[in-house]
Amino acid sequence: MEFWTVLVNKFVEFWTELADQFNQAFITGDRWLLFTKGLGVTLLVTVFALVLGVFLGVFIAIIRTAHDQRQIGRSNPVLSVLNVICKIYITVIRGTPMMVQMLIMYFVIFASSRNMVGVAVLAFGINSGAYVSEIIRGGIMAVDVGQMEAGRSLGFGYASTMRLIIIPQAVKIILPALGNELITLLKETSIVTVIGLKDLVKQAIAVQAITYQPFMPLIGIAVIYLVLVMLLTWLFGRLERRLRTSER
Repeated sequence: MEFWTVLVNKFVEFWTELADQFNQAFITGDRWLLFTKGLGVTLLVTVFALVLGVFLGVFIAIIRTAHDQRQIGRSNPVLSVLNVICKIYITVIRGTPMMVQMLIMYFVIFASSRNMVGVAVLAFGINSGAYVSEIIRGGIMAVDVGQMEAGRSLGFGYASTMRLIIIPQAVKIILPALGNELITLLKETSIVTVIGLKDLVKQAIAVQAITYQPFMPLIGIAVIYLVLVMLLTWLFGRLERRLRTSER
């Protein structure tokens, strides 16, 4: 009987302490507002970086695809130079850590600027563009080459064929990979703390410094990230199913 009494007391003590930590981390002093502001910064950087990354990715993918699909014997010096520049960009971005790129962008290239959000968006957008370009290029190359020939035979130019025939088919192929890139981008934004931007992680660290209790703030943001990832996974799953249904 004494054993069970001790066990129950330990159980009650554990949950009482947990509730106290939760209260200190989120309720006292309306500290939940700090997490809300941090979440807003995280989502802001993620969304705008994704838009920039997709824009760069599409542009680079089209250049590299056009270069790879050139007819044998036909050369285009401008396209060749652009393709080399794109390959160098992809190699450098994919070959260096994101944190190093962020530090270079903030402390070297934009050393005189204090627009942390703008620098973070630019750094993540440029980084994401390198990966998105390869995803899109792979999707375009996966579309049967006969589709391009069919479009050209109907009188469409290269740009019109890409826009109306090739890219819509490629989207269905690349959607899962783009979803993974968005999820990765969302989680990687946590490193913006290195330049002092007050995102979710920075706010959790600030709360930890006040309460001297790291467990609840860090577990709290881990749960927030998990919920966001699960939501994005669900949304992309629905979009994929809808696209598959439209094919029937």
